[in-house]
Amino acid sequence: MLKIWINIPFPDSALSRLRAGIGSNQLLISNQVANILSAAGADPLLAEADIAFGQPDPEQLLSLTRLKWIQLSTAGYTRYDRPDLREILARRSILVTNSSSVFDEPCAEHALAFMLAAARDLPAAVANQLGPRDWPQDDIRSRSRLLTGQSVLLLGFGAIGRRLAELLHPLRMNIRAVRRTPRGEEPIPVHPITDLESLLPNADHVVSILPAGASTNHFMNAERFGLMKPGSVFHNIGRGTTVDQSALIESLTTGNLSAAYLDVTEPEPLPPGHPLWTAPNCFITPHTAGGHADEFERTVDHFLENLKRFQSSIALKDQIFR
Repeated sequence: MLKIWINIPFPDSALSRLRAGIGSNQLLISNQVANILSAAGADPLLAEADIAFGQPDPEQLLSLTRLKWIQLSTAGYTRYDRPDLREILARRSILVTNSSSVFDEPCAEHALAFMLAAARDLPAAVANQLGPRDWPQDDIRSRSRLLTGQSVLLLGFGAIGRRLAELLHPLRMNIRAVRRTPRGEEPIPVHPITDLESLLPNADHVVSILPAGASTNHFMNAERFGLMKPGSVFHNIGRGTTVDQSALIESLTTGNLSAAYLDVTEPEPLPPGHPLWTAPNCFITPHTAGGHADEFERTVDHFLENLKRFQSSIALKDQIFR
């Protein structure tokens, strides 16, 4: 029997699904709750667990000897990306998996919605309905564009970038991406980060899917915004810390960028008086790109699939060393 610790605020429907799916294994439910934005502290229950499902305290992980597998409830793993923790997890052969396959579809669809909104000038139509209720047909038609034939540059090409490329392909867009280390098997042209400066001037849409971290902090800065094609659109569904927001506001104010669509900001929640709210043509969703009505159920199903694999691997090891 495995002891499975969780600190995810599952609704009853998802928790029932989890209980049924783990069979005879034991569920340890923490009274602490954590998410991608806020970490929880140490929990005595975690020391009893074979499996951690959710967002365990990174400091506590350094001292745990029983733990065998960590299933993160998020696609992001920034708080766990530390040399000391990596060394400990590797030495103790503790597996770490994330939930990127839960969030790749909604995040990709959200980015597509951003791009369609920009191309069809939907914000102007919404503003008109909420405001004067005129009939600016000619103005909106003249500013509307076809995505077909436009160029999009993806910053990052993990699970979300791959799915977004699949969604954009039928629109016959020119899709490229940059990533730290191209693998050569990607379905679209993928360039090393060092090619970014030569690619930015040709992109109609730049979509950031970058994770937070020391190497990506203010990755999009004044210099790189300045290289973007006049009239292009910037989208961010990665992390707010990857953008120099003052530089973004300046680029929007000068008109070099025609618009910015942001699902993430720094900080979060974004204070009501923050200048991003009133920056010209800056449209913000409150970190909802990964959200969907059955999010918790899909998170549980993803864990249960991995649990089957984990238990199968244990059984195989038992057979080998019997």
